[in-house]
Amino acid sequence: MSEPLKKEPSPHYAGHRDRLRERFLKSPEALPDYELLELILFMAIPRRDVKPIAKDLIARFKNLNGVLNAPVNELMGVKGISETTAIAIKSIQASAHRMLGQDILGKTVLNSWQKLLDYLSATMAHEQNEHFRILFLNKKNQLIADEVQQSGTVDHTPAYPREIMKRALELGATALVLVHNHPSGDSTPSQADVDMTNDIVAAAAPFDILIHDHLIVSTSGITSFKTMDLL
Repeated sequence: MSEPLKKEPSPHYAGHRDRLRERFLKSPEALPDYELLELILFMAIPRRDVKPIAKDLIARFKNLNGVLNAPVNELMGVKGISETTAIAIKSIQASAHRMLGQDILGKTVLNSWQKLLDYLSATMAHEQNEHFRILFLNKKNQLIADEVQQSGTVDHTPAYPREIMKRALELGATALVLVHNHPSGDSTPSQADVDMTNDIVAAAAPFDILIHDHLIVSTSGITSFKTMDLL
């Protein structure tokens, strides 16, 4: 007569996962960054103790924000992070960006300015190359489109006033907010930024399209041309 099959013992981390899930359900804001990362890693790495991996990620990228903004290849430089796991982490970031963007689309931008700044900071502050973004508004100043027009290098991105006006007319936009990022971390406008803005303002004038502001986004904050009396 064969012996009954022995039940495999639960791995040592199984109880920890259950306890962490319970703590999250009771008070998600109380969890430190590495434990929130653990919850993400549970889904991508179901059969391994992920606490050391979560702590290694925080050690390398400083905090949860740094981890979510890290490129896939850099995430994969941490032991235990496969491409699949890196994509799982980046999907959390993409979902957060989508949520922030949907929260302002169709809204009156001038009445949701802080939400707009939060969205731009989340999506652009940690980019490693410059991107030139246009927010297209209708006559009620509602955001009708949010588009990255050009991407460039670490310290330059081109902007073409004629193409910007063409797109604005296609969308029926009557006002624009110009946005680009400075990967250097310094959001101070350069003379080239000022000249580019003036060229776009001049191109917009014949079409009665208003340039509400030009925002420069960096890890140190966001600078407004309007606030600096540059518009």
